[in-house]
Amino acid sequence: MVTLTSAENALKSVYLNVLSEQLNINSNALLSKINQTSKDVFGKEIIKLAPFGLNGGIGAGTETGVLPTSAGHNFLQFKTGLKNLYGTISLSDKAIRASKSNTGAFVNLLNDEMESLIKSSCFNLGRMVYGDGTGLIGVVKSVSGNTAVMNSVKNFVEGMKVDFYNGENAVLSGVVVSFVDRKQNQVSFSSALTGVAENYACYVSLSKDNEITGIKRIFDTTEQNKILYGVDRTNYKWLYPYICEHETATEINDVMIQKALNSIEENTGNQVDFIAVSGDVRNAYQQYLSEYRRNIDVTTLASGYKAMTYAGVPVVYERLIEDGTMYLLNTRDFNIHQLCDWEWLEGDNGNILIPSANTPTYSATLVKYAELICDRPGAQGKISNIKTETNA
Repeated sequence: MVTLTSAENALKSVYLNVLSEQLNINSNALLSKINQTSKDVFGKEIIKLAPFGLNGGIGAGTETGVLPTSAGHNFLQFKTGLKNLYGTISLSDKAIRASKSNTGAFVNLLNDEMESLIKSSCFNLGRMVYGDGTGLIGVVKSVSGNTAVMNSVKNFVEGMKVDFYNGENAVLSGVVVSFVDRKQNQVSFSSALTGVAENYACYVSLSKDNEITGIKRIFDTTEQNKILYGVDRTNYKWLYPYICEHETATEINDVMIQKALNSIEENTGNQVDFIAVSGDVRNAYQQYLSEYRRNIDVTTLASGYKAMTYAGVPVVYERLIEDGTMYLLNTRDFNIHQLCDWEWLEGDNGNILIPSANTPTYSATLVKYAELICDRPGAQGKISNIKTETNA
């Protein structure tokens, strides 16, 4: 017979490891290459010494001359807080009771919930990795009833809950996305967008300024975002990454890519091992290769993702990267520092299926306290405003 206890045991012993592997490896290709560690986590904070430069005690001298004096390694202290990542499933009391005498039906019930949780969590983790940590997913261009035209709909999926803000002021909260028109950049919601207007910002519900520090944040060099990992980058210029932002849309070519790779290696000594592109840039690069009658070399990453390559470096399509953009990254410089890996949130008695106070349901919440940190932001690169069919 299926009971709440047996259901909880299944969630802990059977599903947890599968969930962790799916979320850590299959969310996207980049996340699968990033090391995850509990090192440098102190309480609720991450305090990390990031190395830069070289040991100064290196030199040449005479046969009997004075030996070089060691100057030690150079380190800069990064300090930031752990972010709280959650994923919740819900089981109705009726569904549990109906499957008490049918183990197969209950397994199907749990499988459906796990698949839904994995799909939603993988999308959001992938979005965060390439985000800026604010939870911003779009800016309103116009509103009509329950439909808004957005600057981009890449980060929207049916079923999401979102909040609308005017600056720092919440205007509308917990609105559900009902339909995404990707051709027209329109999003329809479950209710009228009362009070929402042009240039209002849309965030994942309850996530504003609470997400992990993603790739986009590293390349935000504006004055208001000069602080990165608790450090003022204006005092440490080597923390600024390579950025090539074309004034006008420029066609992609190998010289453009090689110039970026050369600059990163010459200035930092690091070699890029991962190139991430938006879908339109991937298409433009494939078109460029075909026009010059060159073969498209394909590689399979350890996580199973297939990607074309440039000079042996995988060029990976990531659906959540902004149009016309290419990121050139050294994945060895990134770490996800975590208090623990994914775990079920437990109640006072160790229970993970918690009854709702207002509805006949039980919920279980997956939790992870973590933050993404790049040890060498200056060894990363970005090329933007690449000419594609989208911006031609």
